[in-house]
Amino acid sequence: MSRKIELLAPGGDVEAIKAAIVAGANAVYCGLDIFNARNRASNLSFDELNGVLRLAHEYGCEVFLTLNVVILEHEIRSLVKLLNQLVNTTLDGIIVQDLGVFNLIKKHFPTLDVHASTQLTTHNEGQLKFLSQIGASRVNLSRELNIDEIKEMTAVAHEHNMLTEVFVHGSLCIAFSGQCYSSSVSVGNSGNRGRCSQACRDEYEVTNVGTKYPLNLKDNSAYFDLPELVDAKVDSLKIEGRIKGAHYVYTVVENWRKNINKFVETGELYEDDSNLHKVFNRGLTNKFLKGNLTRDMFIDNPRDNSVNHAVEQRNAIDVVQIQDVRTDLYNDKNAIGETLREKVETLSIDKIAVTISFKAALGEPLVVVVTPSNNVHDTFSVQSTALLREAGEKAITSAELEKRFKGVINPNYELLGYDFSELADNLVVPFREITEMKDRIAFLLNGSRDLIKHVEVPAFPQHAKMEEKPKLSMLIADTADLNVCDVTDADIYFKLPESFKKRDRKYINIFLENPRLIPWFPAVLIGKDYDEAVKVLEEVKPARIVTNNTGIAYKAFEMGIEWVAGPFLNTTNSHALVTLKESLNCAGAFISNEINKVQMKQIRRPENFKLAYSIYHPILMMTSRQCFFQQTVGCNKPAIEAGCMLRCEKATTITNVKGISFAVDKQKGGYPSIYNHEQFLNMDAVTDLSYLFDEFFIDLTNIGGGSKEQADKIELVKHFEKLVNGDISVREELFTMVPINTNDQYQQGL
Repeated sequence: MSRKIELLAPGGDVEAIKAAIVAGANAVYCGLDIFNARNRASNLSFDELNGVLRLAHEYGCEVFLTLNVVILEHEIRSLVKLLNQLVNTTLDGIIVQDLGVFNLIKKHFPTLDVHASTQLTTHNEGQLKFLSQIGASRVNLSRELNIDEIKEMTAVAHEHNMLTEVFVHGSLCIAFSGQCYSSSVSVGNSGNRGRCSQACRDEYEVTNVGTKYPLNLKDNSAYFDLPELVDAKVDSLKIEGRIKGAHYVYTVVENWRKNINKFVETGELYEDDSNLHKVFNRGLTNKFLKGNLTRDMFIDNPRDNSVNHAVEQRNAIDVVQIQDVRTDLYNDKNAIGETLREKVETLSIDKIAVTISFKAALGEPLVVVVTPSNNVHDTFSVQSTALLREAGEKAITSAELEKRFKGVINPNYELLGYDFSELADNLVVPFREITEMKDRIAFLLNGSRDLIKHVEVPAFPQHAKMEEKPKLSMLIADTADLNVCDVTDADIYFKLPESFKKRDRKYINIFLENPRLIPWFPAVLIGKDYDEAVKVLEEVKPARIVTNNTGIAYKAFEMGIEWVAGPFLNTTNSHALVTLKESLNCAGAFISNEINKVQMKQIRRPENFKLAYSIYHPILMMTSRQCFFQQTVGCNKPAIEAGCMLRCEKATTITNVKGISFAVDKQKGGYPSIYNHEQFLNMDAVTDLSYLFDEFFIDLTNIGGGSKEQADKIELVKHFEKLVNGDISVREELFTMVPINTNDQYQQGL
């Protein structure tokens, strides 16, 4: 085999990164203490990052930095400051979720290589084209994809000069990444900001099938699927675990490295993966990769399963046997830990200490010598072109040289001091030459790379609204609700499903027969469902659409169809709006419902760009490719079948140990989803932000309603229209019509 297979390891702290390096990782991904999606990891300081870069590169290991959260408007200045620092490091790439960061880097920091985070929910070929268009060089594919889908996606990515990453080991989310709001809704800690509280690992009241942790998946392991991944031409095999310690990282990476090496050399795999069970795990599964979504993907225990696995493997029954197993496992872990300690004890990320010496003698050039205190790095020197001559009024002094060479040391180095012992008195060379010498030293200390000058990114102007007064818009998902068209002139969106029957013209006919309806595309469209959604666009050729899926956005852009970014594209700042408009001719966007009114007020709209905001909707907590009913009410099917999406319309509730119930809803043609027990009702936004938004939106679908009584939709429309038109007297009536409601996200924000 000649193609490189990259093994990409997690690095939650310096020790974990060292462990990954000595275990044989080709690359590590890590985060700073800001702008990254693992706030619970220790993360790195900027100085530590520079040290990690030096160390990793000495071992031929690349380093990718995670900036994989959505960015708020007031944080842009801090982000730009950080990017100005990062461009002068040897960083190999940054991992990004926020669409605004793509635009910032493309325009102002083009030397940075940008990777699309798993938080961008990439699962169809249109999304790959979208990401290529905005500047991604590699894409972390959704971990729900099976091997055939991965193979197809990788082929498309390669056609567009992008690499693909696939998670091959570590924790699995039950929800589509980037589309999980459970933590945000329940405790105000957004997964899109790196603060996931892992509600999927929470304990719930015992379900009908006897489970207490109905959302808790086993961990991912594709250890024995390496040949299929290689055949799919995946570029990077990614291990999850930035909140895991060095022992875990070393064990998993070393075992994967050995397996890859053996496969490359012999075409065979190791038959034993027992070491992977000796570190933290919840049991291991490869069912997403195999496309075989069964109930045994779940485990009714979110804690470490390593002891249980060892007990089962040894068939230990009595107390003595179980204690022997525990002791052996403990000893094995200690032995691995000792091996790791020995391998990393000489590794250092300390700054390189240097002394700067000056040599000045009459009739000779001025010489500046930089001497490292260790024997690893070479001493180097620069000298003036002009010769030193006797000074008139202004001679070179030690104080002057200290002043001029201040700042020449970059974050990789620590200045021990200056040596002026060979600096003769009353001599001078042109001061411009001293400046040139300083710049030359800075260049050499920067790895013989020119320092990139600091970039200022100006704030955007606030352009005028598209509509003088905000308008109401609404969403329906059933032709039975077409009667709302008779009572309003508002825009009416029609929600398309996440799954379609092949060659079924049902939805095409709905739009052709009801030209007033505006197509609304969901966030997740995989495989044939994406293809069928594209056919809707191609046959209906609507004047305008709303899409929560970037693949459909790209297709609309390609076809010249006006498109608006839906609320599940997680748009939170002006630069994201500019990315959408400038790169893909987007006409408008829904602002994320996760941010509060202060955070919204800071957003600046591009010219001729519509801003919309949802004021009434069911609150989605998560959507999954797995089945929530296997672990709750039960299902006779041993695995999810192709027809489950189209036919199943089960609904139930799960109740956490605090007594709060959540609706588990499965519409025909939809993925299983969980919704908050409260509806989002935010009448305050109409009063607070009518000057900002062109459109206020209400969701009239029955999705996510659970067992709650449905309000009269015609009356809802009439009341919301009055509200949007400035009549606040309807507020009490709306509270009565929607009694179980909240606008907490609008109050707390991100």
